[in-house]
Amino acid sequence: MFDSIYSTQVTAPQFFIMAAVSLASGLAYAWIISFRVRSTKRFFAVAALIPFIVSAVITFVNGNIGAGVAIGGAFALIRFRSAQGSSEEIAAILIAMGSGIAFGMGYIGYGIVILLSLSALTVLISVLPIFEHKGVAKDRLLRVTIPESLEYCGAFDDIFAHYLSYYENTGVKTTGMGSMFRLSYKIRLKDAAEEKMFIDELRTRNGNLEIAILPYPEEQNQL
Repeated sequence: MFDSIYSTQVTAPQFFIMAAVSLASGLAYAWIISFRVRSTKRFFAVAALIPFIVSAVITFVNGNIGAGVAIGGAFALIRFRSAQGSSEEIAAILIAMGSGIAFGMGYIGYGIVILLSLSALTVLISVLPIFEHKGVAKDRLLRVTIPESLEYCGAFDDIFAHYLSYYENTGVKTTGMGSMFRLSYKIRLKDAAEEKMFIDELRTRNGNLEIAILPYPEEQNQL
């Protein structure tokens, strides 16, 4: 079990055993980390596919130094010369790269299998209700603008304790020519239905200045 299944020449049964194990392991890994890592369903779908894509590339290289250097250059070109994309776009590029490497090294059948099977699996994951955990409270980004006269350290602790199961101060920024502060918090509401009451209590504390609750972590670096 812990010895390589490959012989000197990779055969079709060996490749498909590798494909089945890497796909099953990738799906299991993505499902397990989805209980602790708070991210989007798209991220977990890509995490499930990457083990097979990487293993397929390594299979095709298989000790060929020239092919390894060429593949490294191709992936570096994608990493440093392409605009940042969504999870689906990154997965699509990786799948296309894996199949392209197979075609380029003469593995026509394997290239077709990679394209068709992974595209079908991507569609299947997107329509199945997995990795969603709808009953789990989602992290949000709270932005509260306060006047400079308000001491912001601990200013909302009592409100947070009542409405939030978790909160963390993620940043402070001056705004309005230095006349106000904008506080950013990573929060988790105890009850999503109480969001309006939560905002109303914050408004009474911050002088009815701007308050925003946004998705997290997509907005976390935009103070």
